[in-house]
Amino acid sequence: MKLKLAACVAVACAALLPGLSEAKGCLKGAAVGGIGGHVAGHHGLIGAAAGCAVGHHMANKKEAAAAAQTPSTTATPATPAPAPATKP
Repeated sequence: MKLKLAACVAVACAALLPGLSEAKGCLKGAAVGGIGGHVAGHHGLIGAAAGCAVGHHMANKKEAAAAAQTPSTTATPATPAPAPATKP
């Protein structure tokens, strides 16, 4: 009975969510969370869902840190000052 309920909830949630374009970190997090949840009392589905969320968050955080470290290419280079005019 619980498995049917969990499956129905999962399908309903998936149907309501917009299409996921990027799932960076989700698969790795879901695998680790699913194993951890199974070992911690046969809660593999809950562990996989939590692991997916955490993995996705960590991947976004890592991507933002990498973007912050790269120098901006839109900066304009400094132009040298014109030479002073000399009187002949």
